[in-house]
Amino acid sequence: MKKGLLVMSVCAVTYAQSVDVEKIVLEEKINTLSVKNVSHEELKSADLAEALAKNVPSVSLVRRSGIANDIILRGQKRDNINIIIDGTKVCGACVNRMDPPTSHVATHIVENVEIKEGPFDVEHFGTLSGLVNISTREPQEGFGGEINLNAGSFGYQKGSVTLHGGNEKVKALFTISNETSGQYEDGNGDDFAEQIIKATTGTTSAGTQYQPKYADMDAYEKSVFMAKIFAHLSDNQDIKFSYTGNRSEDVLYPSSKMDAIWDDSDIYNFEYQIRNLGLYSKAVDFQFYDSQVDHPMTIKYRKSALALMPNGKPKGNITNHLTTQMQGFKLKNSFDFMNHAITVGLDTSTRNWDGQYYKDVKGDYLRFPASSPTAGQIKRSINDGETINKAIFVKTSSSYKNIDIDAGVRYDDTSVENGGRAQNNDYSALSANIFATFNMGNALRYFAGVGKSSRVPDARELYFMSSMSPSATQLIGTPTLNQTTNYEIDLGFEKIYESFSVKTKLFYSMLEDYIYLNGTKKQNVFENIDATIYGIEVSGAYLATDSIYMDYGIAYKKGEKDAPLAGQTDTDLAEISPLKANIGIGYDYDETLSGKLDIIAVGDWDTYDSDNGEQALDGYMVLNAKLNKEFSNGISLTLGIDNILDETYTTTNTYKDLTLITTSTDTAVDNVMLLNEPGRYFYINASYKF
Repeated sequence: MKKGLLVMSVCAVTYAQSVDVEKIVLEEKINTLSVKNVSHEELKSADLAEALAKNVPSVSLVRRSGIANDIILRGQKRDNINIIIDGTKVCGACVNRMDPPTSHVATHIVENVEIKEGPFDVEHFGTLSGLVNISTREPQEGFGGEINLNAGSFGYQKGSVTLHGGNEKVKALFTISNETSGQYEDGNGDDFAEQIIKATTGTTSAGTQYQPKYADMDAYEKSVFMAKIFAHLSDNQDIKFSYTGNRSEDVLYPSSKMDAIWDDSDIYNFEYQIRNLGLYSKAVDFQFYDSQVDHPMTIKYRKSALALMPNGKPKGNITNHLTTQMQGFKLKNSFDFMNHAITVGLDTSTRNWDGQYYKDVKGDYLRFPASSPTAGQIKRSINDGETINKAIFVKTSSSYKNIDIDAGVRYDDTSVENGGRAQNNDYSALSANIFATFNMGNALRYFAGVGKSSRVPDARELYFMSSMSPSATQLIGTPTLNQTTNYEIDLGFEKIYESFSVKTKLFYSMLEDYIYLNGTKKQNVFENIDATIYGIEVSGAYLATDSIYMDYGIAYKKGEKDAPLAGQTDTDLAEISPLKANIGIGYDYDETLSGKLDIIAVGDWDTYDSDNGEQALDGYMVLNAKLNKEFSNGISLTLGIDNILDETYTTTNTYKDLTLITTSTDTAVDNVMLLNEPGRYFYINASYKF
């Protein structure tokens, strides 16, 4: 019976049943994929992005470092997908995406992740093409805890302690962790410093190599603290408060020109719920959150910091110090009306984004040349960009005989302002969607959805300025950008047999005024284009015996511009990763001993935007294995090997949306450094629960 439940929950069941074995489980509603039990299964490192890419076929990894990596969902990343942590919006401060939202949590505090593909969310600001909703661990009644010790290849070490306790009135959870790692080595045995040397020796980018005294430094150190307190005030009232603090130091980004001195974030969240206020108020939910990120990135570890300027003085440790703060307020009321579950809500948020350049050598800020119109002005990378959003939304769920229908509408009024001389912008948008599931009996269902959603340009796309800009008026950003709108259709079917299941999903996304980087430009590099992304995803599971099972997923997509950008000929859309397959084969010896072999196979990246910095990448296949043993005294032991065959491969292309190291000896040629993935990696985790 347990294995039957496992098949149902891994593949696709609208109301999935739980499984009492502690595995990472993919539970799917028709339009939502839930990655369960992350904190107990993803033990290799704190990197949530890597965990998602290993388990979800439609998610690809953007490798930046040993930690703090990013994801692509259905060919979309940055602001085109919405990443939420416990209902809070967390934005990275780095303009070069060194601190994406997934980097501000650690896998050991994540309970599950829900991924809703497409424009089928109206509750959160800016869900253009997908929502990634991260839920962290919650307090439990009674006293207990968990201690984890982890070690792995390349000097990786991690320790974490979690305590929880309380009763039906008040309960709390506290967790703290620290981890550090050396520079990983790829399948060729090259660490970060050696990969840069191979890519840049004899080129104009040789200055991006690490100085000898920093060549062997650790890749990062990361500490996370989380506290949650839940109080049951009365039979119909509850409050929740949480704080999550992330402290990352000296994070190396080998394929970029700069590294992070630190990445600090603080996330505060307060929620209040009152229930049963009357016929038209089953529950009222109030939420206020505040997330802050502090991120200075610098060239201080690179040889370029020692380079001499024309006046004979060292260039100095140029730093771009960026900060961002996001504050949000949400109020929603839920009630039932004529067989409809309805939620009506107000959603507001304000994001401030600021950055400026300075030199560590003198402690002085960089200033514009005296000949510029703003002589003496401090050079800012982003000048006090502020995005203010106000919205109302309504969503409903209902059933008519064998048809389930979800629908939603949202209206946004948004302004984006700056503290410089660039123009301020106002945007408004109406988003709407409807998603229907047809239950045909005999475990067969068809589904179809259509939706429209929008997202506004951010301060980087509108106002960002490079340190190389000769004046305050030469912007990398484009202040005249329109908001992007996605019109999308999703459809498919799902069939569950006695020991096998299959789900097929097709999507077609029409992107109007899609914000895209034109790599041939030197200023105002972002522009609006029209484009389409379409694809197919197939997933399911197979129960071979009571002890052996398999889960699988395949994702393929294609992205095209409606027309080439000005001065270009390529109509391929960037960051459309190739065919990807995830296959997992599991074996349960008994309730205490289990193992799994995961296969990740990706085809050649031979369709790419060459005009904007991308290049052909070879396909690859990676084998990962893990064995877990649970003992009766609360101790469990996990042994794992990733990349068993020690393959040398890369997951990440070189679209100019990221500023990466160029590697050509010919300055007219635009070759860009590829960062290889880790080679064979051994790890062990010991856990004690009490």
